[in-house]
Parts: sequence; structure tokens; C-alpha cells
Amino acid sequence: MSAQEKASFGYRDVEVEAKQGMVDEVFHNVAKRYDIMNDVMSGGVHRLWKDAFVSRLAPPRKGPRPFKVIDVAGGTGDIAFRIVERSGGHARPTVVDINGSMLAVGRERAAKKGYTDIDFVEANAEDLPFEDGSFDAYTIAFGIRNVPRIDKALSEAFRVLRPGGRFLCLEFSAVDVPGLDKIYDLYSFNVIPKMGKLIAKDEDSYQYLVESIKRFPNQERFAEMIRQAGFSRVSYTNLTGGVAAIHVGVKI
Repeated sequence: MSAQEKASFGYRDVEVEAKQGMVDEVFHNVAKRYDIMNDVMSGGVHRLWKDAFVSRLAPPRKGPRPFKVIDVAGGTGDIAFRIVERSGGHARPTVVDINGSMLAVGRERAAKKGYTDIDFVEANAEDLPFEDGSFDAYTIAFGIRNVPRIDKALSEAFRVLRPGGRFLCLEFSAVDVPGLDKIYDLYSFNVIPKMGKLIAKDEDSYQYLVESIKRFPNQERFAEMIRQAGFSRVSYTNLTGGVAAIHVGVKI
């Protein structure tokens, strides 16, 4: 691997080996107020997006064995809890996050909700500690853009899925409604960092998060990356005019 390999950290290009530590610092800083900020920034719309995401997964409510889902970068448990509820308890999510602070929030929330069948594992999306073909589905919501080597994370997703297993990604994307794109940019760059300063006491972390959204590949380019990882039947669905998108792929 070249020592000069670069990755984007917001609008900066940094050494790829350095990015993970920088991202970790961002999420250590925002972990305790992460879900509150999501509500404030999106006006609660992120909840509707996550509901649509889990509806697209449609975890079964019965079967000969539990439905095994790996939810990557899902430290606070938002997606895992929805999967358990949607499946009537038939699903067994494993929440993976590289950030211990986010996982601590998730474990605390799970305990308060009485969820005992969710595993929380601290691990890297680029090097998952699971055997090939371990899961029926792989989900990742608003996390893939923070991974230094997205291609490696996608390859790992493909590896840990069983044949027939599905990959689902919910991520901010490229707005495709004329006029909305300009309004969204003005809001993102002028309001969200100030909200971060006021509510989370951290303007810089939210400036990075906004910039990371703009640097992420658009819908079709990300779909092609998923295909290159080996997935078939790749498709995407825009949410709120492309502010976010759900990408889906199947391991054949």
C-alpha cells in the first residue's frame, strides 16, 4: 500500500491511515448528543428515513432460525432496535461500530428498552471479525461515508453475507430537485455547524459531517461501487428528493 494513499476528511485530503482516528474523535465528541442532534438537524425526518430503510429490509417475523443481521456503524442502536421491533423479536442484530463511545450509548439504550438479544461489537468495517457467510443481511445507516476505504468495507459486507443475503445502505446523497439543492446547501453549511456549537458544544465535528456528505459519491457512482464489490441486482431509492438514498444489493 502506498504511503501516499489519501482519503477525504470533509474537504481535506488526509493520509488514509490517519482518517479513522480523526473520524473516531468526531464521534467520541458527539456520541452523547448524537441522536438529539439528528432530530434537531432533520426536524425528525431521519426517523422516517430509518423507518423506510427497515421497511425495505422487511425482516421476517418467523422462520426455522433467527434472522441474523449485522448493522455496521450502528453504535447507538437506532437501526437495530427498529429491526427487532419490525421482526417481532425474530431478528438477532449484531451492532458493529469502531467507536466505543457510540457503542456505550447503544448498550445503555438497549438495557433501558429491555433488549437482551442484541450484540454490540467494537470492530472495523474494513476488517470484520466474523466468518464468511455469517449473516442474512447487512445494514449500514449514515456510516459508510466515514469509512476510510469504502471499497474494503463493501468487500467485507459481501464476504460476511450468506448467498442470497442482502446489503442495504442508507446514506446522505445528491439532491436531484432543482432549487432544493441550493436550499439544502445553505442550510447544511450555515445552520448545522451552528446547531452543533449550540447543542453539542462542537461546531467543528458538524462542519466535518456536512463536508463529508458533499464529498460522498452520488447515487449512481455509489451503486457502481456496490456492483464492483460483487453484488447483483443493485438499485437505489431516493428519499426527500435525494437528500438521502437507500441502496440495495444481493449476494448471489
